[in-house]
Amino acid sequence: MRALFRTKSRDHMLSDLASGHQLRRALGPVHLTLLGIGCVIGAGIFVLTGQAAASYAGPAISLSFVLSGVACMFAGLCYAEFSSMIPVAGSAYTYAYATLGEIFAWIIGWDLILEYLFGASAVAVGWSAYVASFLRDFGVVLPPEFAQAPFDYSPAAGLQATGGILNVPAVLVVAVMIGLLVVGIRESANFNTLIVAIKVTVILLFVGCCAGFVHKANWHPFIPANTGVFGQFGISGLIRGAAVVFFAYIGFDAVSTAAQEARNPQRDMPIGILTSLVICVILYVAVSLVLTGLVPYTKLSVPDPIAIGIDAAGRSLRWLRPWVKIGAIAGLSSVVMVLLMGQTRIFYSMSKDGLLPTVFARVHPKFQTPYVTTLMTGVAAVVVAGLFPIGFICELVSIGALLAFTMVCISVIVLRFTRPDYPRPFRTPWVPFVPVMGALLSFLQMAFLPRGTWIRLVVWMAIGLLVYGFYGRRNSRLNEMTEPSNGA
Repeated sequence: MRALFRTKSRDHMLSDLASGHQLRRALGPVHLTLLGIGCVIGAGIFVLTGQAAASYAGPAISLSFVLSGVACMFAGLCYAEFSSMIPVAGSAYTYAYATLGEIFAWIIGWDLILEYLFGASAVAVGWSAYVASFLRDFGVVLPPEFAQAPFDYSPAAGLQATGGILNVPAVLVVAVMIGLLVVGIRESANFNTLIVAIKVTVILLFVGCCAGFVHKANWHPFIPANTGVFGQFGISGLIRGAAVVFFAYIGFDAVSTAAQEARNPQRDMPIGILTSLVICVILYVAVSLVLTGLVPYTKLSVPDPIAIGIDAAGRSLRWLRPWVKIGAIAGLSSVVMVLLMGQTRIFYSMSKDGLLPTVFARVHPKFQTPYVTTLMTGVAAVVVAGLFPIGFICELVSIGALLAFTMVCISVIVLRFTRPDYPRPFRTPWVPFVPVMGALLSFLQMAFLPRGTWIRLVVWMAIGLLVYGFYGRRNSRLNEMTEPSNGA
């Protein structure tokens, strides 16, 4: 039992950076900030905004974004402290290993698969919907059997057959992004920078051009009355909406997975995490207010709600419709790339620690990227993106991200007591208030997710614990160490 709670010291983690093939340090604060924006501004703003408004919160979806954004801000301050103190690939997994112990590190590492791998798959599904819509505007109709998943999903009815065979566009975008990630982190970052410029420009155009066409009557009632079912409008719907759209914010912690590729992680990681988060909260709230003012929230349960909003503004803004779709397609592409990058770096760190097979830690001698784990992650993401609908995947992603955020916030408090001597280039302010609020708000949103999502999380975690019991615990590199169990 003692072995389950053994920790890995910061010095041990930093010493690992000097061994074997290393990841390339090529990212500065601007690249890291754009990496966060590139991941956050995606399916949440182009797809989930409309669906969450129609199903849970109505016009108050803007308040849902604020609630999720505040929770993320608390968690982001905690991530910033850890990423500056332990600049190692692995994000929340690495932080838990340094504070709570190996079993909690494994739980978070396994949980982050839901956040990153399933998140990339969900965004790929949204990308597919916008591509199909864009091509349809030019008279090109993709065969429905190969443009949608074999299953659809609703919270009430669960998974249902659609008649589809495989979501081919979703599969293709994952394959292209995996190829880009194998080639190199600098090339990936430069691609992301270009894409961020395109999609932020499109979002600003949407807000600026459409704000004058808002019908204030569409905002009344701002918080629709509860239907009698918990989580469907009212205050419970507003909070459940926050839990669902929390998926939209997961990109900021993907920045922390690139710590080992930052040129000056102690300074640049906090800048990248917090700056990207603040910018994205502002954009989300602005878009959600304009969108629900343009279109009654009951009509927004569609794959391309921003395009629907432009149609509602009238013929004078029809010119903006194709540009929004181009921005959405480009934007969702970068989200897929950043999420896949985050997952591969977590697998890389777990493999370096012995909790996964060593093949996951192989670094390409020329490109200096973890190419084997990148390819394996791509195969898994292709399967999920090709077979499952976005709603089903997003709820799993949200609960996975919220669990990780909760444990990171708790870890900050633990490490302040167990390792007060560690240098902290960035310190989370107002401890324990900030991490306690981050943990409470994250867990509150978890509690409001549907029961079926919790059941799937429990099943997923049970599978993970079996993998750890039969492989990870036996092959952990800490078995070879003489380091005391408190991480000294």
